[in-house]
Amino acid sequence: MASEKTGNGVYDFFKARWGELSNVTWPTKKQAIHSMILVLTIMLIVGLFLGFIDAVLSNVLLDLIS
Repeated sequence: MASEKTGNGVYDFFKARWGELSNVTWPTKKQAIHSMILVLTIMLIVGLFLGFIDAVLSNVLLDLIS
């Protein structure tokens, strides 16, 4: 047998999700800023490293071609 839909499925879904959000332990402003600075620093370091590797490999390949 197929289950009958009451028409409140979407409402019940979002009501349950809202209830779950109240159980989340959100970071403090200080923790969020610290995490953001850490992520940006790591992104900068990885970006510089990949840019350096790209430049070195480009020069090596250009030397091999010419």
